[in-house]
Amino acid sequence: MSAPHNDHTPCFRRLGPADADSMYRLEACCFSLPWSAAQCRAAFAQQAFMAFGLLREEELVAYISFYHIGDEVEILNLAVLPTERRSGHGRRILQLVLQAAAKMGIQNVLLEVRTGNLPAVALYESCGFRRLGVRSRYYPDTNEDALIYGYNIPASI
Repeated sequence: MSAPHNDHTPCFRRLGPADADSMYRLEACCFSLPWSAAQCRAAFAQQAFMAFGLLREEELVAYISFYHIGDEVEILNLAVLPTERRSGHGRRILQLVLQAAAKMGIQNVLLEVRTGNLPAVALYESCGFRRLGVRSRYYPDTNEDALIYGYNIPASI
């Protein structure tokens, strides 16, 4: 007799102001220049800002945030809890947001990523993003360059 099946797949949902503190905690353990708690709260007051998360039992496992203006999205951050990395959460949340963006009529996606963030670069390239350029010495904490990536959303994603 087999044990009962427990589904531990995180649930995908849009984040709101009540999620700002969870977003900040995830930022703080993922980025060398995280947004502050106040910045996370203030972001939700901006009309163009949106964020989606993967949550397991109310714990934010991953999130993606972006600005949406017209038919374009600029991804601001994609973060995955360090203990949950290499589990497909980054790919899943990115693909879900691209599907939602397609339904909203969005055609173009832009983002910047540190040249040294090889896992993120590999993720974006494997999802069809292409390198558009470089912003030299973009990140003030390390003077690292930022790679600019773009993605054109197909009509039937």
